[in-house]
Amino acid sequence: MARLGILPISVLLSVICVGMGVAENWDPAAITVFPDHADFAAGLLPIETLVADGETLFQVKFNALDGAGRPGATGAGDPTGRREQPAQEFLRVSGPDASACSSCHNVPRAGGSGDFVTNVFAGANLQDPPVEAVDPRTTNERNTTGLFGAGQVELLAREMTLALFDLRDTARAQAKQRGTPVTVALVASGVSFGHLTALPDGRLETSNVQGVDPDLIIRPFTSKGVVISLREFTINALNQHHGIQATERYGKSKTGLSDFDRDGVDDEFSVGQVSAMVAFQATLPAPRQKFSEDPFLRAQEERGQTLFTQVGCSTCHIPAHEITTTTFAEPSPFNEYGTLRGDGQVATLTLPIEGFQGTVTAYTDLKRHNLCDADIRHFCNEQLVQGGVPVDYFLTAKLWDLATSGPYGHRGDLPTISQAILAHGGEARAEREAFLALDDTAKRELIAFLRTLGRAEAP
Repeated sequence: MARLGILPISVLLSVICVGMGVAENWDPAAITVFPDHADFAAGLLPIETLVADGETLFQVKFNALDGAGRPGATGAGDPTGRREQPAQEFLRVSGPDASACSSCHNVPRAGGSGDFVTNVFAGANLQDPPVEAVDPRTTNERNTTGLFGAGQVELLAREMTLALFDLRDTARAQAKQRGTPVTVALVASGVSFGHLTALPDGRLETSNVQGVDPDLIIRPFTSKGVVISLREFTINALNQHHGIQATERYGKSKTGLSDFDRDGVDDEFSVGQVSAMVAFQATLPAPRQKFSEDPFLRAQEERGQTLFTQVGCSTCHIPAHEITTTTFAEPSPFNEYGTLRGDGQVATLTLPIEGFQGTVTAYTDLKRHNLCDADIRHFCNEQLVQGGVPVDYFLTAKLWDLATSGPYGHRGDLPTISQAILAHGGEARAEREAFLALDDTAKRELIAFLRTLGRAEAP
């Protein structure tokens, strides 16, 4: 048998592709849309077409001809080669584990959340060789989060980040001018993130910054709050769950390879295709509240709304934030290396969000909190550190889709809202106890109110 090293290049590639599972496939590729970011940014094509292309890409079932699968790479966000190829194309824990984005984001429709069966395993995607068992030392099991209103959430995070930056920069300038340290309270959109001290030499003391990274960038996505933008979220998910690599992170300009994952397909997902998927997600309407039409039930729900504030739930689950920007600019100016950044690298897309008037009713503070104490430990089941965030800290959940997003909790293992409330300890222990102190009628009224959130989207 001839050695690979002396085979003609065409034969060599054929042999490699057969080994990777790409060759001997008579099906067509699944991807049928190839939008160009520059065309839409220049206004040559209607933005509605880009959104429609994004929806198509969100729901398409990728196959090997599209580049699905990553035999030579892990599912890590940072391009990471694999030492040994997995024996299977699909691996439920390490991934790839889905054919389409909508395979998991599907309740109440494409772009929503998912049931427990669609849980993902953060951290397992980094392992080499891949792991097939759910082990808390190597993976954190997470429920699929809903994406409705995600563009509004990212806009809120951007404005809060800019507010924190302004406070930081003002303190730094004052410290330099005065020649003495200046301490400033970090408050954005009514949320306190502790304080920092600027030193005269320009250094910052950030040990008292709370609920956000020391760089003060609000990261509004994932349960841990470690993803800055929908673009970063999309690129991460494409690689982890589908084995589809975005060229802006895994392409030749960043890795030196056109086929980083060695599956036989070059340049799998373009800048324009990522932009289209972001456009679809960013313009998804926010979940809408709906009160009962029955006067008796509506009265219960309205009393529950008052109780929500009285027991202190609204301290962290802030019902609404006002922001000044109502159109979504893509890409984000805060994206990190490997994700296209809106700082002149590429022309910016402008995406109007239909019906959005600047009020984000997400019921969150976009801050990380510790919900565990010595007695209540349900939300402290994880062992693997993600993004440098302590294992017992989680981003305040957005409640605006409660009617359709159950089961609840970051693992999706709490079937009822009542169970989710009772699992709150740590920083939320006082609110939990205040809820328990209510009589049963009042408890039911508060739950009835929470069940109005997102009800307009319920089937």
